[in-house]
Amino acid sequence: MSAGPAGPAAGAQPTPTAQASTPSAAGAAGAAGTPGAVGTANAAVPGQASPAGEPADPPLPAQAPERPRVGHIQFLNCLPLYWGLVHSGALLDLDLRKDTPDRLSEALVAGELDIGPISLVEYLRHADELVVLPDLAVGSDGPVLSVVLSTQVPIEEIRTVALGSTSRTSVLLARMMLEDRFGVRPEYVTMPPDVPMMLREADAAVTIGDVALRAYYEHEQGGPDHQPVVLDLGQGWRDWTGLPMVFAIWAARRDFARAHPGLVKEVHGAFRSSLDLALSEVTTVAARAARWEVFDPASLVRYFTTLDFRLGQRQLEGLAEFARRAAARGAVPELREVVFADV
Repeated sequence: MSAGPAGPAAGAQPTPTAQASTPSAAGAAGAAGTPGAVGTANAAVPGQASPAGEPADPPLPAQAPERPRVGHIQFLNCLPLYWGLVHSGALLDLDLRKDTPDRLSEALVAGELDIGPISLVEYLRHADELVVLPDLAVGSDGPVLSVVLSTQVPIEEIRTVALGSTSRTSVLLARMMLEDRFGVRPEYVTMPPDVPMMLREADAAVTIGDVALRAYYEHEQGGPDHQPVVLDLGQGWRDWTGLPMVFAIWAARRDFARAHPGLVKEVHGAFRSSLDLALSEVTTVAARAARWEVFDPASLVRYFTTLDFRLGQRQLEGLAEFARRAAARGAVPELREVVFADV
């Protein structure tokens, strides 16, 4: 493993192979007729001839190796990655678990996933348990389109904000901007991410993903007088700090990375090459996706090419600035270093 933004180190180790099962000591004792042992004196041991001379039982098969348990966000922002995994054939090597961002973050922290996306806030809270996969993120260097604050009153008049329940980093970002940039101190309530319902209960709503993308495009198509007004939080962060915003990264559990460095390297390579493949064929990806979505192909091409999937030096500077401000608010521990997986 390597630390800091200098990048990953080389030297992945080969994946250990599974070992064949062997008879237990209790079973062997039982076969020999030891008093109190499990089994009988005449029990056959697999792979050996029975006392009566019957044909030997076939040896027990070796245990098949398990695929790494990998998380996948069920939002359009990760569709290019999924499309690339399918079309490259890499999906066959993964036990892919699809869910919402907050549930995937919880699963990775709990050890129910080996590798997966995790919101930046949850990574900062559990950085000592994880290693980061280099050059993989979901973020923006300007508008993000799918992380928005929808408001039906001027920002300085916001008194109540409904927070989408599937959003963590975006929720903290919105609170930072409202309180520290615009100087408002609203009350917050957590609700399911449904903008019309949220705005019936509050002055403004914070949403992410497909719900937010729909709100952004509806506002854009409705013109300057369209209500509610939509503030792109990625663009807002860039205007405020001059830096990119990183909303989520991909990480592996440290214990899994130590035990299976070769698998981590393979998964990282599959992700990176799959994403590159999808973005090189983005018009095809968008056309296929538009068959089943409310967005037209041109809107999806714009979205996929607006998202920033990189985690280079500039993105790490944005990550560090968000971490510094979040720690100053007591929302996360201080980030000492970013530790990368050896890939």
